[in-house]
Amino acid sequence: MTTKAEMTSRERVMAILSLQEPDRVPIDFAQAGGDGITAVAYQRLIDHLELPPREGRIMNKMAQSVHVEEDVLQRFRVDFRRLDMGPPDNWKDEPVGDNGYRDEWGVVRVRPKGSYYYDLAESPITDDTMDAIDRHPWPDPEDPGRYRGLREKARELHEETDYAVVLNVNSAFFLRCAELRGWENFYMDMAGNPEFAYALMERYLEIRLRMAERALEEVGEHIDIVFTSSDDLGMTDRTIVSPEMYRQLIKPLQKKTFDFFKDRTPAKRFYHCDGALYPIIEDFIEIGVEVLNPIQVSAVGMGDTKKLKQEFGDRLAFWGAIDTNRVLPLGTTADVREEVRQRITDLAPGGGYVLCSVHNIQPEVPPENVVAMFDAAYELGRYPLECETESAF
Repeated sequence: MTTKAEMTSRERVMAILSLQEPDRVPIDFAQAGGDGITAVAYQRLIDHLELPPREGRIMNKMAQSVHVEEDVLQRFRVDFRRLDMGPPDNWKDEPVGDNGYRDEWGVVRVRPKGSYYYDLAESPITDDTMDAIDRHPWPDPEDPGRYRGLREKARELHEETDYAVVLNVNSAFFLRCAELRGWENFYMDMAGNPEFAYALMERYLEIRLRMAERALEEVGEHIDIVFTSSDDLGMTDRTIVSPEMYRQLIKPLQKKTFDFFKDRTPAKRFYHCDGALYPIIEDFIEIGVEVLNPIQVSAVGMGDTKKLKQEFGDRLAFWGAIDTNRVLPLGTTADVREEVRQRITDLAPGGGYVLCSVHNIQPEVPPENVVAMFDAAYELGRYPLECETESAF
């Protein structure tokens, strides 16, 4: 069996996302959205790898995920590097109580004693009127802190490295508006006052897209992938709202989002969306999603990755699919290796697959399973794939 000539990370990724076969399946670790590692798990991984000790730098306060450092990215042969906007100059999270904070949108989160994460504790928009939307103190999308240094960092990554550059301008609006109103209130809004629910999402999205526009003006052509949104629309057994409600209230604004990015950058459009999404994947393709993450294989309709590839793989790239529900936390290293083999067999033929964990790696995941996942991906993801070679005889 003759393997393909070695490619650069950027060449490899762009081939995969153009639904072509490169030299091997690209590997991601915390460079896009929702596929990283929590602080406790990261410390255990650093110890396991016998790397110099360090304190993980928190990337997402609510989820307690951390920035993965360069020595770890290189150890696992990660093909991507992320590019994030900075914090605003004119806002710092306000402390609330002993272990809580208010963010710039006015949402209060509190970390319960003994918990790894922050929970929603207070929602700032308390009534369902258009006046409440107008009165809300919205963040300033023009704050210069968000964009300072972005131009230089993008140029450095694109011109001085050969990694695929991912710009994170997450323009999710659905779940964020649920936090602004409170979960129960917002679901009631969608059912009983849809005009208000739509107007709230539209206002939120308007601000996010202005931030994205400013960021895109800074980075120019120096990005390869744009992380557009992380609006999760699925639970483990069904979509969060009915497909009909999704198409009425959410899909039009998502189409506006993806049209916005399509009009402003040639970068591939990446969408993170958890859960049982099978009934609306065709809708995603219709509105312009090019890359779908994280392929939550433990959710109904998502575990048969061969079927997903057969139905959608000629129009959509898949990113993720290594099970964080059972295999990574509870399996052996042999189980992890078999999981990697199965997802590569199902999703990688013809290109269109980036390998990483389904969600952030949680504290209970043994570090040896993290290593097994990435090492198996590098070994088993070489083209021509084992499954392709077998089918030729």
